[in-house]
Amino acid sequence: MGEPASEAALVARATAIAGLSLGELAARLGWPAWDDDTAGGTRRKGRVGQLVEEALGAAGGSSREPDLPTLGIEIKTLPVGRDGVPRETTFVCTVPLNELASTSFEDSVLARRLARVLFVPVESEPDLAFAQRRIGAAFLWSPSPLQQALLRDDWEAIARVVAAGDIHRLDARLGVALQTRPKAAHGGVRRIVVSEDG
Repeated sequence: MGEPASEAALVARATAIAGLSLGELAARLGWPAWDDDTAGGTRRKGRVGQLVEEALGAAGGSSREPDLPTLGIEIKTLPVGRDGVPRETTFVCTVPLNELASTSFEDSVLARRLARVLFVPVESEPDLAFAQRRIGAAFLWSPSPLQQALLRDDWEAIARVVAAGDIHRLDARLGVALQTRPKAAHGGVRRIVVSEDG
């Protein structure tokens, strides 16, 4: 399908899949049928993201650039409850600790990915069959100056902890909008996510 040529074209693609179930979208794209047993267990969220990204024209390239590099837009599925409220944090990127301590927020993978985001809500109630979960109305987001300052402050606070060698203090409680969590068996790799409040 290829990357859309403009934000308007991206929004048109997102509008075209709004209201579809995951099963319907998978069938349109020629993916194998999904049910609760074959949906991927703990990998479900990743598969949902891949499905939506393919439908919107993301190439699935470099993990250091946004999903749509020409447009500079990251695509994020947003698991929501019946009330429309996000049910969990949103993974943004993995940041090696040595890079975190030596990279300014403005030059970070995180800042590039969060500069412009297309959020695609997806139903995620546990009692709803996986293939029946519907895709909601997507929306574009960029951080306001206040949100940008909050993200920068969290980045710098996390970087200070790393620089001080207090890696054991890196957990979901450090940061207002950003959280770090271990992502490797040895805990030496951390990932940054946006919290429910951010």
